[in-house]
Amino acid sequence: MPNPEIRTLLIAALGGEGGGVLADWLVLCARQAGLAVQATSVPGVAQRTGATSYYLEFSTAPWTDPQPPVLALSPAPARVDVVVASELLEAARMMERGFVTPERTVLVASTSRVYTTFEKMQPHDGRYDAQRVQDLSSVLARRSIWMDMANIVQTHRTVLSAAMFGALAGSGVLPWSRAVCEQVIQASGKGVQASLAGFAEAYDQAQHGHSMPAPEQDADAPPPDAVRFTSGLPQAMRTLAGHGALRCLDYQDEQLARDYVDRLQALVALSPEPGPAHLTLWQETARHLALWVCYEDIIRVADLKTRPERYAQVRQEARAGSGDIVRITEHFKPGIEEIASILPGALGHWLLRRCAPRHWSLHIRSSSLWGYLMLRSLAALRPWRRRTLRHAQEQAVRDAWWQALCQLAPHHPEWGTVLARLPQVLKGYGETQTRGRLRYEKVWSAHVEPALRGQTIGSAETAAFLEALQSALSDLPERHPSPATSHRTVLWLQPQAPDRAPLSTAKETSP
Repeated sequence: MPNPEIRTLLIAALGGEGGGVLADWLVLCARQAGLAVQATSVPGVAQRTGATSYYLEFSTAPWTDPQPPVLALSPAPARVDVVVASELLEAARMMERGFVTPERTVLVASTSRVYTTFEKMQPHDGRYDAQRVQDLSSVLARRSIWMDMANIVQTHRTVLSAAMFGALAGSGVLPWSRAVCEQVIQASGKGVQASLAGFAEAYDQAQHGHSMPAPEQDADAPPPDAVRFTSGLPQAMRTLAGHGALRCLDYQDEQLARDYVDRLQALVALSPEPGPAHLTLWQETARHLALWVCYEDIIRVADLKTRPERYAQVRQEARAGSGDIVRITEHFKPGIEEIASILPGALGHWLLRRCAPRHWSLHIRSSSLWGYLMLRSLAALRPWRRRTLRHAQEQAVRDAWWQALCQLAPHHPEWGTVLARLPQVLKGYGETQTRGRLRYEKVWSAHVEPALRGQTIGSAETAAFLEALQSALSDLPERHPSPATSHRTVLWLQPQAPDRAPLSTAKETSP
């Protein structure tokens, strides 16, 4: 009688996600079914809590040969039958290493993300394209099953190993029944009911070939609450503009939302015969104008940190019960610039002149009455925001950008799209914000100012502008800015020098 087939299974998980627990459960199931089984783990160091791979080989039927099988200790590319990944980028890593093949491998993976340090440190949107990874799996895997395992874990307050176990069992790749899996979970004696509930939902989703949840509404339709703002805009840009208007409404008031939409309508009106390039221009403008108008300041941070939904999210992430006490401590490090930014213009300038740059380290317990009231007092300054120094500074530079956009973009939409994306350079706080302003001014001086003076704009100028923007977004921190450029950034934080016109005037348009 021939020996049964040997099946190989690779688990790709992050530290603390229960990959070892899942491997133990699979070994116990195989032993209860009388199968030959061997499991090994390969701990590794990664950017996200440490990635660990668990590798199992087991027979698909009871082993009757007196000679035990020879099983491998580690996976080999193109020789893995099943890959289960706890996170989307871990699935991509397994595909990159050649463990997923179209002739052999069933891929079971989660669509949830734990962002890498490299993704977080990018000045622009540095996230990997999730849809591209899923599309690639349809080519590289014999069969792929995707589901949001993190959502299952949160819904049933269980562990990720239970969701991965259910997804594996539901995919039909395990040579034992569902009842054996559930018996092993029950025998563990820890969080049994929650683990069984998470196992059952993942099992059902895998059985039905679940991939991504269907959207609740048309992706091209604007949010229902934003229709009153976006009805006068072209249909193709109403979704982005709608989200932008709602962001402005949440950030400040209805007047800011209407001013935002009025600007977009004015830009659209400047192009009587728009083409596809104009549509891209409008969409990018809607995105980046909303982000710039709703810049992050102390008032905004205090508001977001004291919202009821934020406390509910923290309790959910901590898996706190209704009777559990959760204490939340906020870590702040404000500097003179941040304090001056929420003062009236004259007072803010005076403070910057009189005080040397410094920072304070503050730990505020927002879950206490005193800490909550302190942050809510800052959040209550929202009606005052339009009178602050920071608002005047941002508005001056933003108006110069907007005037250049309206003047040049309708006639050169490809070039204008790059200009619409230029505000991406302005990010963060403190030194990060200062570096962003330096880079913004550098790109503006090299590419926007010549165009405003009448320089010809063609494909070469557009390519050079785009290359400069990409370079500004990817440059390493400039610890020692050159004297030629560092003095200009002071204009964002200090009073205007008496012999130099403000940046927002028509005579001096460089921000």
